Formats: sequence, structure tokens, C-alpha cells
Amino acid sequence: MGLFRLLHAMSFLFLSASFCLGIRSIPGREMDGGDGIQLGGLRFAEAPDYRNGIECPVSGNRQFVSSCDRSLVHVAMTLDSEYLRGSIAAVHSVLKHASCPENVFFHFIAAEFDKASPRVLGQLVRSTFPSLSFKVYIFREDTVINLISSSIRQALENPLNYARNYLGDILDPCVDRVIYLDSDVVVVDDIHKLWSITLAGSRIIGAPEYCHANFTKYFTDVFWSDPVLSRVFSARKPCYFNTGVMVMDLVSWREGNYRRRIENWMEIQRKRRIYELGSLPPFLLVFAGNIEAIDHRWNQHGLGGDNVRGSCRSLHPGPVSLLHWSGKGKPWVRLDGKKPCPLDHLWEPYDLYKGYDNGGVKDHSMGFSSSSQSIMMGYL
Repeated sequence: MGLFRLLHAMSFLFLSASFCLGIRSIPGREMDGGDGIQLGGLRFAEAPDYRNGIECPVSGNRQFVSSCDRSLVHVAMTLDSEYLRGSIAAVHSVLKHASCPENVFFHFIAAEFDKASPRVLGQLVRSTFPSLSFKVYIFREDTVINLISSSIRQALENPLNYARNYLGDILDPCVDRVIYLDSDVVVVDDIHKLWSITLAGSRIIGAPEYCHANFTKYFTDVFWSDPVLSRVFSARKPCYFNTGVMVMDLVSWREGNYRRRIENWMEIQRKRRIYELGSLPPFLLVFAGNIEAIDHRWNQHGLGGDNVRGSCRSLHPGPVSLLHWSGKGKPWVRLDGKKPCPLDHLWEPYDLYKGYDNGGVKDHSMGFSSSSQSIMMGYL
């Protein structure tokens, strides 16, 4: 048994090395320009220093937190120049409402060839949240680039959208559970409540489930007309769930090699064209009908609406713990354009962006892109 575990650990480390170039915890602070932290002209205000209450578990030195600390709540997000403003707001919202903010550990997955380097992005996070516990993992885009097929929107073909498939390989082996969040969310409740949900039986993923949605529309006629392919759902009742908010059991994920199961469907897609969207359908093919259904309050999604028509979405009925601007429209773009949707004002209090150093005008392209068009094309 000891030899088996050793070989398993060695194989895991080999796979991890192939998926990410390195793991970095970015120390230090950048220059303070007087009205906010600056990095290459980009300015964010420093967030308040949120601290634990007396009821929170006490662990070792908070300045040198290990990701293996059993008292931690693990949150994984992607980190890129296009969505950096949203990511900063999301982190701020988590800390602001957490009962034990010092026990939240963030895992940021950054693209190898982003317009801003992973180190620059990490330094900006550090300067905005000086006491935050986090790591930046550099995702190798060639890991998945040959598996990605064309989608209905070019933004959905971004390799970083698929980083969630590799969390079990990228994160430290001691991290056995993680909450994955998209960059266009704000959390308005205690993240510890989401962390503490039970994944019953053989459930690998917990997420809000929507069984009233027309599930057939997520796959093409080629898929539904093929009895071999479509029978994947024959033993379960598949329902739609949004992959932008998930609680993931990484131990079972690794043991079941679910990364490879998702890749298998992506390979079929390359040959047969069985869906039109990006990274969502492979997750549905593997997990739909077999997830832990979490209360809908944890993903009030679709708030991005349709920016082409300028439509705005309202909240689903019921309480709200997490707001999700999935869709084409992003709140920071609409707010800067003076055409916000009503719910965009709920995102605004978490926005720490102070503008780009161009005469005080907020530049929602974050100063890294020559065009703002790609920012308006969001994750599904």
C-alpha cells in the first residue's frame, strides 16, 4: 500500500507540472500613489483589513499560511487582465461578508500568455489585499488548446475558461475541497455557509440546479440523434447547472479521473460537433443529474443579460447569497458607460478600481487591451 501511494503521488506531481508552469505566492507591495495602489499606472484602492472574530479557529502564523491548513476555506478563481476588475470585486465581497475572513485562502489560476504577466497580476492582488492568503498558479494554455473547438462566441474559446477542469491537478494534493467562482460574481453572504454544505453519497460537485430549463438546447441534433451518445443520460435525470459556482470534492475528482472524462467529450466534440457552447456542455455531460443541488440563493445567475439588445435581468424569486453577471454584459462596463442595469448598482460597492492613469478617466479595458469589446463577452 505504501508503494502504491508513493507511485500515485509521483504521478500526480508529474501531471501537475504539465498543467502549470509554477506556483507562486506573491509577496510585497507596489507603490502607493496617494489615492490608491498603483501598478504600471493601474490603480486600485487598498481594501479594508478584514479580521477574524474570536469565534474563528486559530491556526499558525497568519503571515505564512500553508494551503494544507485544515482550518481554511479554499476558493479558486481565474485571474486575467480582461476580468481583473471583476475578480478584485469578487474577492472583496467574499472577505467583507465572511465570518472568518483570515481563514479564506484564494487559488488564482492565471494564463501563461496573458497581456499582463501572472506575476504582475499577483502583485496587484497583493497590493490591494495586503493580508490576503493566496497563491497564483500559471496555467499552461497548451494543456487544453488542442481540445477546444469553435464556439458561438469567441470569448468562450479562451483556454482559461477550461482551467476549472484541471483544478484537481493544479492545486496542492492536500487541498481536498474547493469552491470555484467565476470572476463576475459578488458574494453577499458568509462563504463558510457554502463551504460547509454536504456532498452526499457519490456526489463530486455541488451547485444550484435548474430542472425547469430546456436541457435539450445545450446539445446539437447530431448528439440527440445518436443513440450511443445520447444514452449517457439514460440512467439519470439531467438538469442544467451553471459551472460558475461549484463546490468540488477534489479527492473524489482525482480518484475518478474526472478531468479525463471531460476531455473525452471535448475530443468527441472536435470530431462530431455535439454542442455549440464552450466549457459548460462537457461538465453537463459528465455531471448533469448527479450533482448535489444547492439552494438557488448561491447563484443568482444571468444578470449580464444581453448587451447587444441592452436588456437587463431581474433576480430570481427567493433569497440571495451570490449575484452572478453571467452573460455578455458586465456591471463595470455598463456603469462606466453610464448605462447600468438596476442590479449593477449592487455590484458597485465592492468595486475597488480607481481608474487608469490617463487623466482620471476609468478605462474598463484595464489598460492591457486595445479594445474593450472582448471584455463585454463574458463567461457563460
